[in-house]
Amino acid sequence: MATILVVDDELGIRALLSEILSDEGHTVELAENAAQARSVRNTLRPDLVLLDIWMPDVDGVTLLKEWSANGQLQMPVIMMSGHGTIDTAVEATKYGASAFLEKPITLQKLLRAVEQALVRPAARLAVQGNEARSDPAAAGDVSAHGGLALSPAATGPQSEQSFDLDRPLREARDSFEKSYFEFHLAKEGGSMTRVADKTGLERTHLYRKLKQLGVDLTRNKRGGG
Repeated sequence: MATILVVDDELGIRALLSEILSDEGHTVELAENAAQARSVRNTLRPDLVLLDIWMPDVDGVTLLKEWSANGQLQMPVIMMSGHGTIDTAVEATKYGASAFLEKPITLQKLLRAVEQALVRPAARLAVQGNEARSDPAAAGDVSAHGGLALSPAATGPQSEQSFDLDRPLREARDSFEKSYFEFHLAKEGGSMTRVADKTGLERTHLYRKLKQLGVDLTRNKRGGG
């Protein structure tokens, strides 16, 4: 089992993640801001850090950059955010983050990300973080939930996809969005009504978006929708 540092300014999030990870047998340390995170990281040398992006003093990406620049990224770091974008995920992976979890974080996604992060050699992550500062393409094989580099499932809707980050941002974003909508279309049996509701888009906007991305609307169609 591992020592895991959870860094989040929300008490409820810290308590929830602590309970889940403790139940899995991990030792959990908590920090509500960057200053506390630095202290715990330097004192206990955790095996893994779950790091919130949006914090009031120093944001998570800035702290990640700091650790990377100082050669302190000797453990995998999973970024968390309730307002994350593909741009933020790309920036985080560029500086050595091993994964990106979107809030609200489900139990299954959390445990999968933690398990995958812990099996990777920490030294490899440190090297990736240092190399990525001079060559963004070096982070291209770093994992991130919700769109960046987890192996796809063999069957069924693929909630985990692999993406090549060594290309222009617009192309990377389009690839992510296409896979995102294809996943929801497969999950909802091709029902545009349910996909629109699930993704928060108006149907006309959704149709235009799918056409723009080149999504095949007939592949997962079960019936009307």
